[in-house]
Amino acid sequence: MRVKVINKRPASVLQKKRVCAYARVSTDDPRQTSSYELQKNHYQDVVDRNPNWNLVKIYADEGISGTSLQHREAFKQMVQDCEDGKIDLILTKSVSRFARNVVDCIGYVRELLSLRPPVGVFFETEHLNTLDPKSEMILSFMSTLAQEESHTKSEIMNSSMEMRFRR
Repeated sequence: MRVKVINKRPASVLQKKRVCAYARVSTDDPRQTSSYELQKNHYQDVVDRNPNWNLVKIYADEGISGTSLQHREAFKQMVQDCEDGKIDLILTKSVSRFARNVVDCIGYVRELLSLRPPVGVFFETEHLNTLDPKSEMILSFMSTLAQEESHTKSEIMNSSMEMRFRR
């Protein structure tokens, strides 16, 4: 007689979610370096506290601007690992840490959501999870703010340098 074992819990409950974190600091300033280390430690702790999560990796770009993906090698590797089916969820501090360009931010989120299974991004500061269907409008607004903030900071820096040269 064959005994058939019926598992009453869905497979998603049995498997831990494969989670990664993405951290980025935009300058090589020593104060920013400690921020970078704090972000990495924070996400290790966050994942350790959630019994349904398994930390795959912490991806981090140090001394890199978020306005372009040109030199963000850790970010590119993270996206590739998502495409390779190694990650279920990305944790990041905020929309501005993920991208300071609306097109890149929305584009990558859509790309990650189109994967099977979809990969979500959780923006901690904004409490925004891209697996929530209502998140795209909020994300569009938040990424526009991040882009404008970056633009404003750049203008201030340029004005400051111009004033120094005049003196």
